[in-house]
This record gives sequence, structure tokens and C-alpha cells, in this order.
Amino acid sequence: MADAESTENTENTEDSQYADEPPRPWWHWRSLTRGRLRLAVATGAAGAVAGALLGGAGVAWQAEAGPFADGRACWGAFSRDDVAELFKGKTDIETSEVPLSTDHIGSEGPSGECRLTSPRGRRITVQAHRLDTRFGGAGDQWADEYLSPRLTPLGGGMLGMASDTRAWLAVPDGCAGRSERDDGPLVIDMESGWTVYDNEVDTAARDQLARAVVRLVNGYMAGEGCAGTLADPVDRLPKPARFLDEKAGAVCGIKGLRVPKAREDDVYFRRPLVTPGEGPVRTCDRDVLFDHPSLRLMTVEDPRLSALYQQLAFDGGKEIKSGDDSDGRGFIRDDLGLFQAECQTGEVTFLVRADDAEHPGDIRTLLPRYVAAEADRIGCGPLRITLPEDA
Repeated sequence: MADAESTENTENTEDSQYADEPPRPWWHWRSLTRGRLRLAVATGAAGAVAGALLGGAGVAWQAEAGPFADGRACWGAFSRDDVAELFKGKTDIETSEVPLSTDHIGSEGPSGECRLTSPRGRRITVQAHRLDTRFGGAGDQWADEYLSPRLTPLGGGMLGMASDTRAWLAVPDGCAGRSERDDGPLVIDMESGWTVYDNEVDTAARDQLARAVVRLVNGYMAGEGCAGTLADPVDRLPKPARFLDEKAGAVCGIKGLRVPKAREDDVYFRRPLVTPGEGPVRTCDRDVLFDHPSLRLMTVEDPRLSALYQQLAFDGGKEIKSGDDSDGRGFIRDDLGLFQAECQTGEVTFLVRADDAEHPGDIRTLLPRYVAAEADRIGCGPLRITLPEDA
């Protein structure tokens, strides 16, 4: 058994951000899944062909032949200097990519993937995809990672966020368009390894990823013939979030927001991290393990992101009422409470979610007060909801 675990840990070292970082444990969820691209390449004859093309693309980047003859990577968005900047000046970076394309019936929108790999063990993965409202609800892995309060809003009217290990940015609707099903926005996101949820964010690395994801979207827009470019966001980025020293009766720093008395001293409610600055989402996470929080309170202010939760099924939940039925709609169950309201800026989603259903009283106590406080904060109040008695 010891030999097997040693083998797994050796393999996972290749996936870590830097060679001198501790390897991911073999049981880490990302180690077990081994990434979407690797899974896709392993399926069928088409996957085998794709794998061969990807391998060739990596060599082409080094040899200045094939699709990278012009010395650019990730669908032409990155120059050699851009790539070197992401890898601390190193230039021996291999690249492989799945070209941007649309499925044959156009139902999923454009998608593609690009990987930049250093021989020292660091890898950056870039994906272009339309956020899927069918799976974008409370348990969605993308929302856990990319709507985390560890990410800083990019500001400047851009729908995007960045940290030192994650960044994402939506392509403006005027360029990407919206599907007939009103799916979520088309986004390009980047990840550079496992996130460690401590009290320090490497702002230099965050700024690099913020600039890089803007370059990617600008490259996509240029390729589509869309007018305009998005500006460098770094000068306006606020300081990263830090864990709050919470006062009694102010969960997530919200005055008057309390937990049940019996739970006040529970570790479940310690060390909140809250999204800094103004942005498309305000998230408060607690006790994060492998990017998944034990408790999340989230306000999704941008209606393009709020669309992620429009199709979330009740799944055993009970309907929530508001003072005026036109105020919105929602439901509550033992592990989740959600309310969507029509505000001046469009649909806003308020969400309180636990990672299990063992303490339904937490959801019932937090949700009404959270909705009221957040609605007042964003100018959508007063908003008062009534929970069903038998929830």
C-alpha cells in the first residue's frame, strides 16, 4: 500500500503549481478526476486522434512549426512574452490546445481548451465554455472555485474575477451573443493549480492572471471580428479578501445576522472570507476544503450569472413566499435556501448553502435575514420572505 501511495503522489507532483510545492494527496478530488481534457482524450477513436493532434501541437510550439509558427499560443491570444510572464520569465513552455469550435448543432456554444506546461512541474489550463444552467446550481464545481471570495472582481464593467490561482472573464454579450435557451455567459477561465485557503494572496500572481484572462477575451473578440477591446484591470483591483474577525450577531460581517444559539460556538461558523470590493457576486465562505465550502452565503447581483440558478430544481424543497408574489421566487430544504428577486438591474439570486443536511435550522435562521440585509445593501429592498412552517 505504501508503494501505491508513493506512486500516486509522484504522479500528482506534475499537477502542482511549482515543483517545490507539496504534492497533492492521491485522494484529492482533482487528482482522482485527472482533468476534463485527459478524460476526453481517453474516449474513443476520435479521442485518440485528438490526443495525437495535441501532442503534435506541443512540439510545434517548441519548433515554430505547424499551428504555432507565428509564435503565439492559446488560440493566438498569447505571445511568447505573455507566456514567459506567466512562468516567471521561463521560455521553455510547451503548449497544447483543443481549437475553439461549436458543436454540430450549436446547442452548447463555442468551447475549447489550452494547456501551458513547464518542465519544472507547473501547468496552466485555459478553458472557453458557456456556463451551463443545467448543472450550474448550488453544487456546481465551477461556482465553488470561480465565485469564491478569494477572487477579486475585475471591475470596470467587466464580468470577471481573479485570484493567484484562478481567473475568469465573460465575453461581452454583444460579441458572444446569447443562446435561445438563455444559458449563462460565454466565459474564458484559467487555473494554475491547487488553491491553498490561507490569509495571503500572491497579488503579483493575481495581477498576472487578471491581465492574461483579459488578453484571452480580447483575442477571442478580435478573432470574431468584434469591435473594441477590454482594458487592463490591474490598476483598479482592490486588495484581496482576508479572513474576518467576526463580531457576535454579525455573521459574515452583516449586522443582525445570527446563527441559532446552540451553534454560536461551533467551528462550522468560524473564519469567514468575504468577496472584496464591488462586483458581480458577493460570497461569504467558511471552512473550505478542496475548493468546496462547508457553508456559503452568496448574492449573485449580475443577471447573467444569476441565470446559473434559474433551472435549479426544488429537489424536495418547499416554496418560499414573499410579501408580494411579484418580488420573486425561491425554495428551502435542509441544506439549501435560495431566493431570486427582480431588482432594478435584473434578476438577483440570494443563496445560503451547507455541505450537508444535518443542521436545517442554520438555513432557516440565516436565509430570511440574509435576503433582507443583502437586498437593502444593493438597493433592491425592502424584501421580506416567509418560510414554510414544514420545511
